[in-house]
Amino acid sequence: MPQALSKVYVHIVFSTKKRVNYIDDAIEHYLFKYIGGICKKMKCNPVKVGGYRNHIHILCTLSRDITQSKLLQQIKQHSSRWMKTQGAQYSTFYWQKGYGIFSVNYQRIDNVIAYIENQKEHHSKESFKQEYIRILNENDLEFDERYVWE
Repeated sequence: MPQALSKVYVHIVFSTKKRVNYIDDAIEHYLFKYIGGICKKMKCNPVKVGGYRNHIHILCTLSRDITQSKLLQQIKQHSSRWMKTQGAQYSTFYWQKGYGIFSVNYQRIDNVIAYIENQKEHHSKESFKQEYIRILNENDLEFDERYVWE
């Protein structure tokens, strides 16, 4: 086969350091757009970026030219730097060290988009910690909760 073709969708989830509620109404639209721009620059087409107060959800394709860890390093590094320039209230902004990245079946893309779009409503019923543990379990990941929240 002479061509190398790839279309891998991933759902990425990570939080602010110590889950501090930095992502307020004033910044969220701009932050989500900025993160989408980083994904695009890394050739990882952003489908939907969203989140709520202390965490981010990204649905994007994963370029065949970049590793997962490189993509996350670029997203976190550049968006963290950018956040710190957006006002005194964001000057101590940091992302948590870890992240979750999960493959998404093409036929479930619309479900993930809707899930990301409904974060505010969703988090009136479930905390980020509950959500993240549920996502880890739904993806059959083994983890030690002592190290998830560092």
